[in-house]
Amino acid sequence: MISKPYTFLFIGRSGCGKGTQAELLKKYLEENDKRPVLYVYAGEKMRKLIEEEKSFTSQLTNKIMLLGNKHPDFLAVWAWSNELVEKFEENMHLIIDGSPRTATEAIILDEAFKFYKREIVVPVVVDVSRQWAKDKLFKRRRADDTDERINHRLDYYEKYVKQAIDYYDEQSKNRIIRINGEQTIEEVHQEIMQKVFND
Repeated sequence: MISKPYTFLFIGRSGCGKGTQAELLKKYLEENDKRPVLYVYAGEKMRKLIEEEKSFTSQLTNKIMLLGNKHPDFLAVWAWSNELVEKFEENMHLIIDGSPRTATEAIILDEAFKFYKREIVVPVVVDVSRQWAKDKLFKRRRADDTDERINHRLDYYEKYVKQAIDYYDEQSKNRIIRINGEQTIEEVHQEIMQKVFND
């Protein structure tokens, strides 16, 4: 029995499988509770900005993406906050896939959750080694993925995402759960179920 609406944040290295786990959790919530689930993926919103718009912002965003550099925090915040403002309702479960990516973003997310009076916020870190993630990224390599770009994405985690994780460990009232991502997809899912729902 799921008594209250949950908020989940999926955090981890590129290639760790967080998107797959977020989708499995969404399916579980839809099958086991009557509340709707809002699934937010800021990366998709950013891609749409680049592909569908011809604005100055989209041009600059595209240049940053092509170089494999970090987008400014304000754009990441825009991507998920826009979804919340337009689609979020009081009694929904919320899953945010791939955010926060920086400590600044994590602080603003906490501010948003306070505004929305979210009582249960669960940052989920899908924990894999750099080498494990690198092997996965090379195997699934997208058309525009070069060796340099893959390494750059993995460097990004060390430089920025770890600071967001440190924020949850040291300052936020929302406590992280760490999941061993170096298991089968089903084993990772089961570990999440056990640690979140004792299921």
